[in-house]
Amino acid sequence: MRGHPNLERRTFVDKQKLEGMIQEFSEETIKQKKVDRRAFIEGAGKIAGLSLGFVIAQSIGGLDVQAKAKTIKFSSYPFTLGVCSGDPSPQGIVLWTRLAPDPLNGGGMPNEVVKVEWELAKDENFQHIVKKGSATASPNLAHSVHVEVEGLRSNAIYYYRFKSGNELSPVGKTKTLPKKNEEVQKLTFAFASCQQYEHGYYTAYKHLAEEELDVVFHLGDYIYEYGPNEYVSASGNVRTHSGPEIITLADYRNRYAQYRSDANLKAAHAAFPWIVTWDDHEVENNYANNIPEKGQSVQDFIKRRAAAYQAYYEHMPLRKTSLPNGGDMSLYRDFSYGQLASFNVLDSRQYRDDQANGDGSKPHSEESLNPNRTMLGKQQENWLYKNLNKSKAHWNILAQQVFFAQRNFGANGAQLYSMDSWDGYPEARNRIIDFVKKKGMDNLVVLTGDVHASWASNINTDFNDASSSLVGVEFVGTSITSGGNGADKRADTDRILAQNPHIKFFNDYRGYVRCTVTPESFQADYRVLPFVTEPNADISTRASFVYHKDQTGLKQIVTNAVPYGLKKSTEVEEDRTIAHSKAHTKQVNKLKKKVEN
Repeated sequence: MRGHPNLERRTFVDKQKLEGMIQEFSEETIKQKKVDRRAFIEGAGKIAGLSLGFVIAQSIGGLDVQAKAKTIKFSSYPFTLGVCSGDPSPQGIVLWTRLAPDPLNGGGMPNEVVKVEWELAKDENFQHIVKKGSATASPNLAHSVHVEVEGLRSNAIYYYRFKSGNELSPVGKTKTLPKKNEEVQKLTFAFASCQQYEHGYYTAYKHLAEEELDVVFHLGDYIYEYGPNEYVSASGNVRTHSGPEIITLADYRNRYAQYRSDANLKAAHAAFPWIVTWDDHEVENNYANNIPEKGQSVQDFIKRRAAAYQAYYEHMPLRKTSLPNGGDMSLYRDFSYGQLASFNVLDSRQYRDDQANGDGSKPHSEESLNPNRTMLGKQQENWLYKNLNKSKAHWNILAQQVFFAQRNFGANGAQLYSMDSWDGYPEARNRIIDFVKKKGMDNLVVLTGDVHASWASNINTDFNDASSSLVGVEFVGTSITSGGNGADKRADTDRILAQNPHIKFFNDYRGYVRCTVTPESFQADYRVLPFVTEPNADISTRASFVYHKDQTGLKQIVTNAVPYGLKKSTEVEEDRTIAHSKAHTKQVNKLKKKVEN
């Protein structure tokens, strides 16, 4: 791996000067000098770039891993976090592992570069090896390994494994994509999100690993940043985060290690290639670009985000093109599954404007309706338009984080919208819908996570006019565990569906969504569990919807009762936001006590 020139240059950033620059843009400075908010955000962005570059340059040392890799003898098994693959192409794949004999305590590796060998075979017994080589596991990247294998057959299944010292990793299974111009008749994939470790067991991943899939998409909230029992689900926490609220690079590494130590999650990773993107909790709740959650220091947040971004890269099967560089981490990217489907994987956190109206659930205002507001940032938005414009795929799919369709959940005739979702950026959403409409497209499918419940919506050109034309549909997947057990529906479900006629389905159990795509149809199966506070729950398909691109919208083709699950809860939509606010209050109180002592 060659050194990254941008990071090498930033190694020489003077730390004292940097700290002074960050202080200049602190929240206290805004109060004292009444600095213009837009100028502050732009300035903070520049400082974030310098800070991130400095922190990573210090950690990675300019990515200079030319030191001779050693073969060592491990005191205990090093492949505790399993293996995974991701970012497939027609000719290649990324293979990932991390050496961590003591995963929850920094990994337990010596401070030296270690040799790791890898093999890729046509069979799981490795009788027909097609590629092999060696890689280096460096302490600068937590002894993680990202092997980019090329020269493979398209649309082909392979098996892989790693070896270091005398230890062999588990075997993983992966698959390359079809050629871009190939006419493919079928694709089966699943998407998942939101896996708060404390809220339940990862039983959903046990079942996902047993599905017959071509690829898995993870749409964010892979980890949660909270300390033990700060964020408590309605059904109670059943596991405990190791260590307090995560702030430093070491903290984030240990938290990923705790999540990745789960046997069911490891099984799902080993079964299929994964394509990942993040949401907010990979850093902290509801952050926006360089703006932290309420009541926190901007300068500390900039450092925290740098640590979080590095740890995310270290623990995901990402290519070197996604390595954090300055104040950015390139995570939005596209994948083509032959001519059948074009996937645009979005990043709706890193470049967005701050949430309008002080965040939370609010009616619209002049601020939220400002046509200049952006969710994706200008560069990513233009990239998306370019991809949609040139696409000849049967389906154009957006794999992204937050609720896309309009969703008013105000009671008694009030207007209430989530300022963190696309409802808080309605003109940015309208720009995408208008672009698709002008292209005459009706094959847009939006995949979403974040809200810990299942929803299915038509995407109308005018959400306030149910008779307006359709450009596509949105499938919102529930959480793996976040929110606890859930129920078939909540206390406000019927009212919300009635006042949002384009929304056709809601369910509050946990699980994932399995999708089957053909040139003519897109089917989503909502695979759910009746509970997550006990292990080994059975999975079932609560409902299936199909979309045919014929302006008739979503059609429900399967509906089933879920055995042993709660039929209706007393919870409402805003309870999730309230739970996060309670968690934040606990964090603030802990910090006050720490300062006082």
